[in-house]
Amino acid sequence: MEDLIRRYGTGLTAVFCLLVAFWILVLVILPNFAMFEQSFRPYLPVVEIGGPKDVYGFANYAKILGNPVETSWFGIPVTIPIHINTFLLTVFYSALVTLMTLIFAYPLAYFLAKIASPRSIPTLLLLLFIPMWVSEALRAFAWYIILTFNGPLNALLKALGIIDQGIRWQNGVFTSYDAIVIVLTYCYVLFMLFPIYTAITSLDTNQIEAAEDLGSPWWRTHWRVVIPHAKPGIASGCVMVFMLSAGSLLVPTVVGSTKANWFPQTIYTWFNDALDWNTGAAYSMIFLLVCIFFVILTMRLFKVKLSDIAK
Repeated sequence: MEDLIRRYGTGLTAVFCLLVAFWILVLVILPNFAMFEQSFRPYLPVVEIGGPKDVYGFANYAKILGNPVETSWFGIPVTIPIHINTFLLTVFYSALVTLMTLIFAYPLAYFLAKIASPRSIPTLLLLLFIPMWVSEALRAFAWYIILTFNGPLNALLKALGIIDQGIRWQNGVFTSYDAIVIVLTYCYVLFMLFPIYTAITSLDTNQIEAAEDLGSPWWRTHWRVVIPHAKPGIASGCVMVFMLSAGSLLVPTVVGSTKANWFPQTIYTWFNDALDWNTGAAYSMIFLLVCIFFVILTMRLFKVKLSDIAK
């Protein structure tokens, strides 16, 4: 606080503090508190709100345990509540998207930070930023066109002789979630790239050269030198990509098949179609708890503090 006052003065620092307080209180705490409170109240007609039936309980949360369906997980038949199944699949494939973006982003981040010439960095970063200038909606619809049966991807694969007939990518080659994973990976890979790039940039190149001079193979240099230094960036990228992927509504709606249900779509159905805001709030709170758990798990896994992730 003293540094802010010394740099910006008392008046401007007070404005900053008020804006931050307004953001946290009005745009974060109050909406979530209202949702938390509504999640324990039953869905009632307007005339019955505040009456004897309007009592707090866990009925809205219990709805997630209803409607069991028969399905299979990795070839194993299971009977599981339909919304629990959707919830677990969303968490699983969001984690898969996070892993895919990490696999693509880490080598590119290392190349930009330690291999590419300093003169080429601005151009390369500009080329990476160009997709971000287009809205996520347009990118999702562009991928919808690319992945259609008669789309350019199938046309290219046929021209190269890789396939004889078109593939219905949106129905899935391996699973019904293939298209969602591909598009989410494309949309959010930069959110993994830039935190890792920033972390690796701060690494002293002499440490890498010293490891190589001592005969360390490239994989051990990365495992013992680069990755430990880049852990805060990796953790930050994992948190952002997982939350953005798990909370995405547009991409699963546009490119997902009818068999690929995403949990935010279920929440949207409760709010918009069923007009049951109370159950929608309960499902949202469950989802929020999972996101908080993922942040804590990431911090434990990478052994970093919340302040390291927030840098």
